[in-house]
Amino acid sequence: MTQKIRVLIVDDSASVRQTMTKILNSDPEIEVIGAASDPFVAARRIQEEVPDVITLDVEMPRMDGITFLRKLMAQHPLPVVMCSSLTEDGSATLMQALEAGAVDVILKPRMDVPHFLEEASIRICDAVKGAARARLKRIPGKRPDDGGGPRAPEQKLTADVIMPAPIAGQAMARTTETVVCIGASTGGTESLRVVLEALPADCPGIAIVQHMPEKFTQAFARRLDSLCPMEVKEAVDGDTVLRGRVLIAPGNHHMLLQRSGARYYVSIKDGQLVSRHRPSVDVLFRSAARFAGPNALGIIMTGMGDDGARGLGEMKSAGAHTIAQDEATSVVFGMPKEAIARGAVDKIMPLDHLAGEIIRAGRR
Repeated sequence: MTQKIRVLIVDDSASVRQTMTKILNSDPEIEVIGAASDPFVAARRIQEEVPDVITLDVEMPRMDGITFLRKLMAQHPLPVVMCSSLTEDGSATLMQALEAGAVDVILKPRMDVPHFLEEASIRICDAVKGAARARLKRIPGKRPDDGGGPRAPEQKLTADVIMPAPIAGQAMARTTETVVCIGASTGGTESLRVVLEALPADCPGIAIVQHMPEKFTQAFARRLDSLCPMEVKEAVDGDTVLRGRVLIAPGNHHMLLQRSGARYYVSIKDGQLVSRHRPSVDVLFRSAARFAGPNALGIIMTGMGDDGARGLGEMKSAGAHTIAQDEATSVVFGMPKEAIARGAVDKIMPLDHLAGEIIRAGRR
């Protein structure tokens, strides 16, 4: 039997600790080994038993979560998933957490909204599983049938619930303009920064799905915009895909590529989770296959699970060039591995080569 992922929950709210424990213990692959009300209690608990993953609240008494994270990553790196409320201030703070070494960010679960809790439980458990598989670096300075806990959906939905599969020959024939579509999850925030910082201001238009909660994508886009030559913004419905512009799918919404004549634009839609995510990489990639075909470049990057693997295969079948980030540079080699296994990938490349491939695609 596979050993369970041992989790330590660190949060000053007793109700959140209780809810998180119920959610995580409902997954047969995860076991909560303890809960701490602040970082000092957590440090003593870690001395007794080192967890595989820590979920860490941002705002706590005596020491805030960011300070504790920095100390932890400098002295004893462990996979950390940051947990915060859905606020503008919290989303900006969590950008600091990702820079400090957090593997992922999640929203605090709310017991009073059943639909939110069900989807949150999926996101929380997947984030913990991804973190357990993450490659770390030292940074200086209830089961469905046990009668308890949230139930997971009976089936993992595909992009069919958002839009039909592409039809051969439906996409526009090759033109002079290339559209780049990128999908990423665990580890993607910093990996995307590496790619986008290396691109010139006149690069082809880029559409990105990065698995992040609502509002966090807005802070993420603002941070990238301050660092990169290209304009980076959280997408709104109808935004045109232009040279020199990067559009980030807004958290909790799907983003589709659309075409009107020779103009590409994005459509922002609600809908069910696809491949356990919203936004879903599969949805973006399918729309690119349908409306851009050979005019698109598809890139699947670091991440847990298989979201994007099916859609990347549809892009390749429609004539698009497709790339997967390699295992050595992926924080979690899940999504690229699944795409490679499906035969959806033309090239496998390290992280620092992806920008060059995007530039070459623009020249073609």
